[in-house]
Amino acid sequence: MAEERGKDRKQKKYTVMTVCTGNICRSPMGEIILRHYFDERGLSDRVDVESSGVSDEEWSHPIDPRAVHVLRERGYGDEIPRDHFAHRISRDEINRTDLFLPMTASHMRALLRMLPPAKRAEVHMYRSFDPNLPKPPAGREDTIDLVDPWYGGPHEFEVAIDQIEEVAPYIVDWVAKRLDA
Repeated sequence: MAEERGKDRKQKKYTVMTVCTGNICRSPMGEIILRHYFDERGLSDRVDVESSGVSDEEWSHPIDPRAVHVLRERGYGDEIPRDHFAHRISRDEINRTDLFLPMTASHMRALLRMLPPAKRAEVHMYRSFDPNLPKPPAGREDTIDLVDPWYGGPHEFEVAIDQIEEVAPYIVDWVAKRLDA
């Protein structure tokens, strides 16, 4: 019996979900970069990384070409999925996700409204893992928002990918500790 439970635990991967508005810029960038970092740490067989949005306004769209460009420039070109399909987070995704990573306080609030109470403790803003940032007071989580590159140009996409890459190792460390616990 204990052996069966052990098999079940090994078969179910720990699921990380990056979340932004429409699932075409920040969350797919976070998904690709985090997946890369988990793979580098040898954890890809134990961790799935996915992305979604809190809105369906970009439903079915591919990753924004500006995000694709900056990802390719940073060496993630081979890791960009060809079949990305922007979508709003689904009930199934909510049920199977172990860690939700909204990119902004606004995404966090929208996501929390969608989640059952038992899942809300699994929501942590993406940049909240950065030990170099002060912990924001309740209600001021927007001080650690990941920059929104959508209305900007190449510079804003560079800032966004810098922020995503800077925090990714800390998220991987945090998840790795939970996997070993």
